[in-house]
Amino acid sequence: MTRLTGSALRVTVFVGENDTWHHRPLYTEIVHRAHAAGLAGASVFRGIEGFGASSLIHTSRLLSLSEDLPVAVVVVDTEERVRAFLPQLDELVTEGLVILDPCEVIRYVGRGPNRGEPDGEGKRSS
Repeated sequence: MTRLTGSALRVTVFVGENDTWHHRPLYTEIVHRAHAAGLAGASVFRGIEGFGASSLIHTSRLLSLSEDLPVAVVVVDTEERVRAFLPQLDELVTEGLVILDPCEVIRYVGRGPNRGEPDGEGKRSS
């Protein structure tokens, strides 16, 4: 179980939904590498509309022809651990945007191995 409280660093990686790394979605590769690096957590959020360096607007609206929606991968851990992970992002992200934000984590508690089992503090997960 990973616990993180206090000062932290949040890295947000903006890429396209169709971006790939060796025939695998890029966002999936980023999450799996963050997990392998032992970072506290990572989540992927799919945007409904946006544009980037190409200035093309990508949208999920029904009449739009665009399917390459924006995706944000958010990773949070200590500054030291996040900065140690940045070289992997340099390797993976050829087009996109990486943002670093200082943040404060109030609480992070992992679930027990199975749903409903107590976590490390004796609380049951739902």
